Amino acid sequence: MPLHCSSTMAIKASHNLGLVKWNNKHKFITNHVGTVSFYKTHHHKISKPIGCLSKLTQTQSFTVMEDPKRSSLSSLQPTHDLEIAVRAVQMACSLCQKVQDSLVSKSGAVVQSKDDNSPVTVADWSVQATVSWILSESFGSSNVSIVAEEDIQNLSKAKAAGMLEAVVKTVNDCLAEAPRFGLQGPKKTLGTTEVLEAISRCNSMGGPTGRFWALDPVDGTLGFVRGDQYAIALALIEDGEVVLGVLGCPNYPMRREWLNYHHRYHRIISKLTPRTSESWDKGCVLYARRGSGEAWMQPLLHVNKKFLWPNSAKLVQVSSIDNPSLATFCEPVEKANSSHSFTAGLAHSVGLRKQPLRVYSMVKYAAIARGDAEIFMKFAKAGYKEKIWDHAAGVVIIQEAGGVVSDAGGRPLDFSKGIYLEGLDRGVIASAGADLHDKIIRAVDASWDSSSL
Repeated sequence: MPLHCSSTMAIKASHNLGLVKWNNKHKFITNHVGTVSFYKTHHHKISKPIGCLSKLTQTQSFTVMEDPKRSSLSSLQPTHDLEIAVRAVQMACSLCQKVQDSLVSKSGAVVQSKDDNSPVTVADWSVQATVSWILSESFGSSNVSIVAEEDIQNLSKAKAAGMLEAVVKTVNDCLAEAPRFGLQGPKKTLGTTEVLEAISRCNSMGGPTGRFWALDPVDGTLGFVRGDQYAIALALIEDGEVVLGVLGCPNYPMRREWLNYHHRYHRIISKLTPRTSESWDKGCVLYARRGSGEAWMQPLLHVNKKFLWPNSAKLVQVSSIDNPSLATFCEPVEKANSSHSFTAGLAHSVGLRKQPLRVYSMVKYAAIARGDAEIFMKFAKAGYKEKIWDHAAGVVIIQEAGGVVSDAGGRPLDFSKGIYLEGLDRGVIASAGADLHDKIIRAVDASWDSSSL
């Protein structure tokens, strides 16, 4: 039963929030970790929600948490699956950095187009093969089920012989470094058949029962090809619930202000500045486990260094900003699958005045979890269906960092219906807090009928 209180009271509640819309009215309910919900009341009748976070808990604006007693030692004790997942994503980030460098500087990597005309590179298939192999070796191939974006159909064609050769070499080069990441590598070089088998092993269709991994080997391939932002996303889903998420962001700058500039520009500038622990191009990996109430970020592993858990991990937390006029919102760079015009109009109507932060891929989820932005909105154009691997890892990380993610109707995203987010109400909204989230959803309701989506 919700806790009823007057509007003058401030009650501290857990930051793991759930938002659900019932019968055209918004109300907050307890989630899986028991978040307290409370309402503004009048004569014992529920009026309207006033949110789930006390203003008293939102007094500081910094977002990368560094408790002197905890900055170098993660209190999130890793389960075996979480630690393997983080190490695998660290390896995948290293692989992608090398491939992207060749794309940007030498054009040495092959880029192809899939049936939907979206680009796919050596990195997409190589990461999928590498992560698939690592998970299978760590947990046993019979115990591993993976939903992933790429298949071997295009890679197996005769015209893709050059691409396949490059993928096999890239995978073996990456796996040769497995001991540096604390993982067991193959005893001998993988052949073409073994690499193709690792890729094709990612053939699960998901569903409401059982345990499976959701992998997007390179989310934001267009950004990757252009030398810009991209992400590697890995999530574990059990009985339709995301239980852990890992998000690798190789080009995510450690300094927020550098997000506003193109990655390749800062690639040049960084060569003129001293390398420090806060270097913009260091990259990071964010991760969280459902119900822990914590989200963590660790830097990418430097060349020639060995991975030691927790690898200088720091707590991250969403921003405390709940005033739309002070908030920054993210939206996709690509216009093909989202409506910039609707989000721009919506941002104006709700009072957002800052320029949007347009970045490729699930880096948007990382930006909110770290407190670099407060709102992410994506409203798909007619006919486009969101896929689970594009959201699963980011959703659990934002939630454990204190944020809220739902569809535009206020319902949690449903990862139990297969590879697509079936039943999605209009779009996806992620916010830094419950009050802000509610304002955005109300604005969507008010503006939707006049939109062309």
